Amino acid sequence: MIAVDPRNTSRTCPERGHTAKENRPTQEKFHCVSCGHGAHADTVGALNVLRAGLVHREAQPA
Repeated sequence: MIAVDPRNTSRTCPERGHTAKENRPTQEKFHCVSCGHGAHADTVGALNVLRAGLVHREAQPA
């Protein structure tokens, strides 16, 4: 398990990386105001947490 900072993970577009509170118009909906990408907010958050963990894992020396 790798701990990552979860802040803004459900407000950050997994397609382009744009972060804005407006990207999350409701509790469950995600809609990027920059590129138009839409998905369930929990899915977006999970993708961003996974990516952050993978980046952290790859940055650690073997």
